[in-house]
Amino acid sequence: MPLTDTQIKALKPTAKTRKYADEKGLYLEVAPSGGKWWRLKYRIGGKEKRLSLGVYPDVSLKAARTRRDEARELIANGVDPSAVRKAEEAERVADTVNTFEAVAREWFEKERVDSKWAPGHASKIIQRFEKDVFPWIGKLAVSKVKPMDVLACCQRIYDRGAADTAYRAKQTIGQVMRYAVGTGRAERSPTTDLRGVVKKPRPEHFPSITDPDEVAALMRAIDGFKGTLVVRSALRLAPLFFVRPGGVARRGMG
Repeated sequence: MPLTDTQIKALKPTAKTRKYADEKGLYLEVAPSGGKWWRLKYRIGGKEKRLSLGVYPDVSLKAARTRRDEARELIANGVDPSAVRKAEEAERVADTVNTFEAVAREWFEKERVDSKWAPGHASKIIQRFEKDVFPWIGKLAVSKVKPMDVLACCQRIYDRGAADTAYRAKQTIGQVMRYAVGTGRAERSPTTDLRGVVKKPRPEHFPSITDPDEVAALMRAIDGFKGTLVVRSALRLAPLFFVRPGGVARRGMG
């Protein structure tokens, strides 16, 4: 006869573990300590096996029967429910270890060394991650990051008026995701679906000074600058070579 809730509640522990059958391989195991475990006995591949279905009363009689039926459906299709459970547990462990932040930091260290990034460039990238990316998607399993997760992350950056940073964040997130795909921890990069959505902002060109009076004022300001020798020299060279400040710095370094 199948078990009833009334019978289960009335079961008392004995000196030895006892088993109380329900139906279709499901039974309740009562330990001397008083614990009550649901078990399923089944055969697959010619071998008899056991599957734990939870602890009573956390798992009710009705819930235990539902779990039993789900397991029996797998068995009917030649799938071992114990193997499925182990695979699911392995995936949960992997998701806990392989968060987006963990994989991003791994990618960052690899690229920093392999690509010989300048300290300033490396600092900008990791600061962007720590400020604008990790707080929002860092704890997600890298395999579970969706396009909308990335878009929401970039939108927050864009909304504060940092369109270029939003675009660069999408680029670096994409690099991390491609690294995750390449190392077998994700199936695809969600940034692929965001092409044309997070757009590269148009560069802003600052107007040049062409008015003679304004040029004269600029030259007087440069001449009166009281900063370091290197900066004073760079400022005085700039009008002679007509290059950007970075160009002056590179020429000076050379």
